[in-house]
Formats: sequence, structure tokens, C-alpha cells
Amino acid sequence: MTTTGSGSTYDPPADPARGAAASARAAVRGHGPAPRTDRRVALVTGASSGIGAATARRFAAGGWHLLLSGRDRRRLEETAAGTSAVLLPADLAAPEGARLLAEAALRATGRIDVLVAGAGIGWAGPFLTMPHTDIDRVLFLDLNATLHLVREVLPAMVESGRGRVVLVGSVAGCVGVREEAVYSAAKAGLAAFAEALRQELRGTGVGVTLVVPGPVETGFFARRGRPYHRSRPRPTSPGRVAAAVWDAVAEARDDTYIPAWLTLPARVRALTPNLYRRLLDHFG
Repeated sequence: MTTTGSGSTYDPPADPARGAAASARAAVRGHGPAPRTDRRVALVTGASSGIGAATARRFAAGGWHLLLSGRDRRRLEETAAGTSAVLLPADLAAPEGARLLAEAALRATGRIDVLVAGAGIGWAGPFLTMPHTDIDRVLFLDLNATLHLVREVLPAMVESGRGRVVLVGSVAGCVGVREEAVYSAAKAGLAAFAEALRQELRGTGVGVTLVVPGPVETGFFARRGRPYHRSRPRPTSPGRVAAAVWDAVAEARDDTYIPAWLTLPARVRALTPNLYRRLLDHFG
């Protein structure tokens, strides 16, 4: 089973391109072009629930104007309750999903000050049993779609001379997690992308933040077909991750780990890989 990073089940439409196009057009028809705003604008993907929803609420509390994207309009409406958020339902799995979402977002407010790319899916189990279709889905949603979305929104940020791209990674991308090989690979690719892009954008006024949470208390694990069973690290709350995203944007941080001690496994792996692997064999 595959699930979105926000914990909802992922079932691609029969015609992804037409589905994404219809979603984007419906979003614009339903709300009309929103008036230009003097408030800072955040586009949050995966905002239907979990980390994305918590992050959206944190930015709303901070006075930001929100553009919320996800596949489930009803849940987006719940996230947006009490705010002036613009809802942009989209299927980022579709070939044109990222482009259509970026166009709808820029049409709605004229600019994006922060992109929080939180959409993604997970899959757990032995790599030898992983269907090829699921390999493709995890890599596309967790890596390819994010890169395409960043590519679409970045030119406007660079042109304005300000902005920040926030990429939601995972500790799995730093250390590799048994029976999450493809998910680990996708998140590792996201981390490498963040570092490379950060170097390219130096001097443009646009920053890149990589958010690296450990396990988070959402439906992600249960709905992917396997609940979280390790004693360490203990799952943290979506609100705690959202607060870390907020602080990272406010302080223009390059990286933030939740909890902070999760920097330790990656350091052990880099300095003493043999010891790191022995610890993995012992503790899993």
C-alpha cells in the first residue's frame, strides 16, 4: 500500500494529466483570482493533513496568506477553516501537475514568498517484494514532483530577489532505513538537491531549507501498511515539526532536524561507517 506523506491513501486517477488539469482549473473557477496581497504568501503542498496541515495553520497564525494544495478538497477545507486561504487541489503525480499548480498559485496572488514542499508517499517492506509501479510512485512523488514544482516557482522568486524553498525530507534520507530503501533513496536525493540548489542560488536573495524530521505522529505509517514499531526515535507531533519549519523560515536556516539529536546518526555514519552499521544490526 502507498500513502501520502500526510497520511491519506494515494490512488492515481485513470488519466492523471486530465485529472490535474481539471483540479487546477476548478480551483481557479471556484475562487477566482484572489486580490493581490501585501501579506507574505506561502504555498504549502501536502496540506490536507499531517505536517502540511500543521505547517499551514502555523503560518496562518503568523499572519501569512496561504495557498494550500493537496488531493483531498474536504480536508483542505478543514485545514483552511477560519483563514483566507486559497485552496488549490492538485495531483502532483500527474505529468503536468507541478506546472498547473504553480500557474494557479501565481495567478491567485501574483507571488510566492515561501514554498513548503511537503507532499509525498511512503512504502515499507523488503525491496525484493516491492512492485515496480510502487518504486516509480515513491520516486516520482517524493523526488521528481518536488523538483518540478521548485523549478516552476523558482524563477518568480529569483526575479523578485527574495523567497525561500522549504523541502520536507526525512532522517531516512540521511542514514538509510531498512525495508524503506526507495523512500530513503528519494529523501537522500532531496537532501542532495537542497545542498546543490542552495549553492546555485547564493546571492539571489532566495534560500533553501531542508527540514529533517524523524517519525511523526500522523497516519503515514499505519496507512502505508505497516505501523511504526521502533522504540527510538520516538514519534514527534506534526505541530512540533510545523514550529520548526516556522522558525527555520524566520531565521533563514539551511537545515533543521526534529528532534535536534537526529544529527548524531548521520555524523556517526560519516565518521565511523563500520560502527554505524554494527549499531544498525543491533538496534535495527
